Amino acid sequence: MKISAQIRWTLGHVEFDPRLVTLLEAIARHGTLQQAAASSGVSYRHAWGLLDDAGSQLGRPLVVRQQGRGTVLAPTGTKVLEAMLEINGTLAADLRRGENRMEELLKQADREPSPSGSHGAVKLHVSHDLALAQLRELQGRIEGLPPIDMQFHGSLDCLAALRRKQCDLAGFHLPAIPGTRTLAAQFLPFLSLKGWRAAHLLDRTQGLMVAAGNPKSLHKLIDLSRKTVRFVNRQPGSGTRLCLDFLLSQNGVSPADIHGYTHEEFTHGAVAATVASGMADAGFGIEAAAREHQLDFVPIVNEHYYLAARNVVLQRPTLRGLLKFLDSKVFRRLVNELAGYRSVAALKWVNARDIVE
Repeated sequence: MKISAQIRWTLGHVEFDPRLVTLLEAIARHGTLQQAAASSGVSYRHAWGLLDDAGSQLGRPLVVRQQGRGTVLAPTGTKVLEAMLEINGTLAADLRRGENRMEELLKQADREPSPSGSHGAVKLHVSHDLALAQLRELQGRIEGLPPIDMQFHGSLDCLAALRRKQCDLAGFHLPAIPGTRTLAAQFLPFLSLKGWRAAHLLDRTQGLMVAAGNPKSLHKLIDLSRKTVRFVNRQPGSGTRLCLDFLLSQNGVSPADIHGYTHEEFTHGAVAATVASGMADAGFGIEAAAREHQLDFVPIVNEHYYLAARNVVLQRPTLRGLLKFLDSKVFRRLVNELAGYRSVAALKWVNARDIVE
């Protein structure tokens, strides 16, 4: 069961259709309502209805018809689009955390009548990763590997769960490039907590997942702003979304110029599957997921994947069994067999704050 929360905008007693932001985004890109309606999945007539209703409530038109030159956003439409993209993105991160928290509470309720289910398991809340996903399959096959209760969430959500003591280990990742202090600052409220430790687990490459042969000739992030390119994104709060937003800012690319920036999926595999199905021309994610779906891959950035834990938890015998495996030749071989992945020489725990300073 998937819990879902949504953002709804109202003016007085009238609610704006959620598709309005997608339609405004498409008009800004295409310059014609006909193309914008088609790419937004609504009819031409319905598109005009959405714009007229919103404009009537605001008392100002959102778009302007230009004779022989299509339809463009009016000043009010431009401001509405900018505000919705900015505020929706901020609110969406909180909503995703709320959804994850609700799902966690429901799972706890399901487990209460039968406490033997995951009793004694090491609890991991980790940012989606294909190497760690293999731990589930290895349970019972590797001597000394304890039972594992693993959940995939966004990087910041994982660290928040660790702070709430809902997990033993939290997985997150950061780009391995200079000048990331503005991005790292979002992690500091967690990593600065007393008694927190972190270890560099592995490296991996993130980039553009594109169809085989790269028919759209996408080689740089700025190429995503082309009007003919459809993009699929990761959810707010995920390490990949944070990394992408940081790189877009570094390259002077506005999210408002990317068609599909608000089209979100929750795993690298789901992003790759969306591109493979033809529903998007490109996604941003790890190379291994692209290769699994027979996609081409354009490398953009290398990143470090970390584990965080409270120091007192690291002393638990069950956790030491898991960490011993993660520091073994067997796990390093599994990591290096994945496209775009690289193992580290040894698992070394340091003060968590040190990794971002």
